[in-house]
Amino acid sequence: MRIAVAGGTGVVGRHAVEAARAAGHEVVVLSRSSGADVLTGAGLAERMQGADAVIDVTNTTTLSAAKSVKFFETATRTLLAAESRAGVAHHVALSIVGIDGIDASYYAGKLAQERAVAAGSVPFTIARAGQFHEFAGQLLSRMSGPVAVLPKLLMRPVAAREVGEHLVRVAEGAPAGRASDLVGPRNEVLADVARRQLAIDGVRRRVLGVRLPGAYGRGLASGSLRGGADALQGRITFDEWLRGDDHLPS
Repeated sequence: MRIAVAGGTGVVGRHAVEAARAAGHEVVVLSRSSGADVLTGAGLAERMQGADAVIDVTNTTTLSAAKSVKFFETATRTLLAAESRAGVAHHVALSIVGIDGIDASYYAGKLAQERAVAAGSVPFTIARAGQFHEFAGQLLSRMSGPVAVLPKLLMRPVAAREVGEHLVRVAEGAPAGRASDLVGPRNEVLADVARRQLAIDGVRRRVLGVRLPGAYGRGLASGSLRGGADALQGRITFDEWLRGDDHLPS
């Protein structure tokens, strides 16, 4: 197969690219650095020629619902238009488990993305996953000072490597509308995993977990982002990931 990965240089994208190549597929990376822009459409159709499937793991960093919706709707519609012109037969979009009742902040964009994919003309599969093991470190890296304030979040984190592998398996199959959700092997609390990461990295820093207001905060604290009992479970625990090669110290 020829598989194009939109966002193929990112946290999940690089693992999807690695997994696809390991499985013997021809891989095309869609990123600005490779001359393809998912927002403007520049270079997309040319690089997609001959692709059997496109895996979309593009992302934006924002807590603004308006900005998130604009990014994901624009990127999705631009990708789907290019896929239609190139004759791509399967669009695979990465989303997040348990967000149906949290149409706010960043998650509003992911729900908008799902709706745009479903409304498009390209056969699709939406694959939802839990927060990544990498998530706590991403948040910590955006804060300075001796105290890190993190939202109260009940989650079931999964390694980005396993998410990338899962997306390739989904792309290898027929379009299914929705794939089985993928979550990690253990329930966790965001502040707790952040403390363990700082400890193993040898960083002295206090972590506070606070309940955020509104629908977004309620959703984070509700446990819905842990996924359902029927979700597929990854193998790598957060603590195993901390000791592995994919974890880069703070």
